[in-house]
Amino acid sequence: MNPSVQRLVILGSTGSVGTSTLDVVARHPERFEVVGLSAFQRMDALAAQCRQFRPRVAVVPTEERAAVLRGLLDGVATEVVVGAQALCDMAAASDVDSVMAAIVGAAGLPPCMAAARAGKRLLLANKEALVVGAGLFMQAVEEGGATLLPIDSEHSAIFQCLPEDRGTWAQRIDHIVLTASGGPFRQRAPDSLHDITPEQAVAHPNWVMGRKISVDSATMMNKALEVIEARWLFSLEPERVQVVIHPQSIIHSMVVCRDASVLAQLGTPDMRVPITYGLSYPERIESGAPRLDFLQLSALSFEPVDPLRFPGLQLAWEALRAPAGSTAVLNAANEEAVAAFLDRRIRFTDIHRVNAGTIEALAPRLGPVTGIGDLLALDERARTHARGAIQGLAA
Repeated sequence: MNPSVQRLVILGSTGSVGTSTLDVVARHPERFEVVGLSAFQRMDALAAQCRQFRPRVAVVPTEERAAVLRGLLDGVATEVVVGAQALCDMAAASDVDSVMAAIVGAAGLPPCMAAARAGKRLLLANKEALVVGAGLFMQAVEEGGATLLPIDSEHSAIFQCLPEDRGTWAQRIDHIVLTASGGPFRQRAPDSLHDITPEQAVAHPNWVMGRKISVDSATMMNKALEVIEARWLFSLEPERVQVVIHPQSIIHSMVVCRDASVLAQLGTPDMRVPITYGLSYPERIESGAPRLDFLQLSALSFEPVDPLRFPGLQLAWEALRAPAGSTAVLNAANEEAVAAFLDRRIRFTDIHRVNAGTIEALAPRLGPVTGIGDLLALDERARTHARGAIQGLAA
């Protein structure tokens, strides 16, 4: 085994981040070895990845899907294993150096915690691990000696603007500014939002993403979750995390320093850039993304966030100021609401109603959160409440 090769696990390998990661890996076979992959569905795509990259293990959620995958992998030595514990075991395995955490939703928290406790290089594309795990997740990172590298383009941009010595960050930063594209409805009349269809909501103007995160971008709930993530990643008080709409998605985020200097990271809207930075950190290698041509750029513009068009964004600061666990409640409610919208059981504007109502109902009654069991129980309580609200709206 070549000690200079980074041995990599990809959690959620058939999604947009997972496939982009494998695109980067394929460009640098001398640097990376894929030892584990996982997928929730799309067994055909996972089988194709296993045939190309020959990982030691592939994790799927059910025995039925495992049987399908094994049939597709006839003659390939990859071991197919099943279940949530198998994900955690793969993420913490001794023959793994780095874990790309690209599972969407709260389901990604347990394997992220396992990787953190095992001291892995953790490439965090699953923002929900921090939204749900919050201080407990950061504690696991510190105690396990893990290297936490953000993969969301906004958080990667902030990270790239800061020195390697994390101990100096608080002294340098006045506040950070997360940029948002505004999604497909940036200029749509607020009183027409109730008519939006799932097809319209997933049609992002700049980024190619999965259906759930595309809806989150359309409501700007993705930015609310990113505000929460940034608060924990960069140890900032909530009011020191700001958001501005930047429709061109060229400036990926900014650090406003105490001396009034502004540091920004620019690039084309291609997830391979932050993925490659995370994989190669602290080096920089070829990503495959197109270069930014300044002579071809139109003007870069910025706008405030309209609270009538995007009411969900404010829930980030409300949840951060509420009792511990409130951000987990918000995330769970949003996952249920987005799924219901994509299934055409509720309207687009009902997503915010479900999210705000669940926070309002549960936050005053939250107890202490001392471990991952408490978080998962809270996640289920929030989902149960959200499902009830969805049923009421769908009736």
